[in-house]
Amino acid sequence: MAKDLYQILGVDKNADEETIKKAYRKLALKYHPDRYATATDAEKKEAESKFKEINHAYEVLSDKTKRENYDAYGDENGPQFGSGGSGFSGFSGASGFDDILNSFFGGFGGRSRSANPNAPRNGEDITVRLNLTFEEAYFGVEKTISVTRDEECPDCHGSGARDASSVQTCPYCHGSGYVTQRQQTLFGVQTVRTVCSNCGGKGKVVGDKCRTCKGNGYVRRNASVKVKIPAGVDTGVNITVRNEGNAGRNGGMKGNLVLVVYVAESARYKRMGYDLYMTLPIGYYSAAVGCKVEVDTMRGKTVCNIPEGTQSGTKIRVKGYGVKMLNKESYGDLYITIKVETPKGLSRKQQQLLADFENSLSDSQYPQIKKYKSGK
Repeated sequence: MAKDLYQILGVDKNADEETIKKAYRKLALKYHPDRYATATDAEKKEAESKFKEINHAYEVLSDKTKRENYDAYGDENGPQFGSGGSGFSGFSGASGFDDILNSFFGGFGGRSRSANPNAPRNGEDITVRLNLTFEEAYFGVEKTISVTRDEECPDCHGSGARDASSVQTCPYCHGSGYVTQRQQTLFGVQTVRTVCSNCGGKGKVVGDKCRTCKGNGYVRRNASVKVKIPAGVDTGVNITVRNEGNAGRNGGMKGNLVLVVYVAESARYKRMGYDLYMTLPIGYYSAAVGCKVEVDTMRGKTVCNIPEGTQSGTKIRVKGYGVKMLNKESYGDLYITIKVETPKGLSRKQQQLLADFENSLSDSQYPQIKKYKSGK
């Protein structure tokens, strides 16, 4: 039975997008292969399996259409049907029976369900960690990514042969890619059709191999890929660059380049979703009488109005000065937490001035102190 995608991320089925994203980000950081560089092979394999699971779960649950399909039918692609069209994808008629027989006898009635070796196969994806500064993630940036990948051999174009005359018909299967054998089973002598072991089912063999790729058909090469990183990405976001992974086989499509984003922390700002949070220190006098303070934000300078009598810990919202939302022309907000700084190193004159000022105040001008003293 397939694992429940919600259980993989550890969230409830009614979880909102932000909850799902936070859960994915936490697990992606925990099981990313970079964290297991010095681990045992078994631990690496387990972490890799977990990483793939949570990536697939997030890919489905973060996509509205795929999630609706999964919730309704148990599959992100919608309702699945067997060969009989009954609405089930499990055991179905003769083909299901053939599968059972194949597991015991290797085939039945001369029919083989082995995959076609000549069928196109898509190339494998390449996953790369992408480190960004806070500023790069905020504004967006173009990066050049260095990857090592399989590419089609430029000399033989994937055939593995030195030239056309080096490709010959397999003498064992005579070009069919399969050999037929007779086998004794519980049902009597049966004819079994299997993939030719000499040519691997291709029907052809290479006599003189290509010297560049040594008959493999593909070469390992370094490549540089330019990628535009959109403004607003955050740690845990995956960016897929189509057809920049490993080459496919037999005419299959290239794999993808998957960038796993990691954003460095900012010395001034803390990010929560698309909102930014910062602390603004102000003086005792400014907090008491109120003032206007010019604040440096990620989008330039803006003026923040500090009301009279502002207390330390007060939060002021500056709308639209947060992070740009992905694929939208909207921004989150900036929340400024006021920190009233008490002056240090006062001279005797300054202390006396403060004492005179303090004595001039009434209890009503200290409502919090008054409330505390009254015990209410």
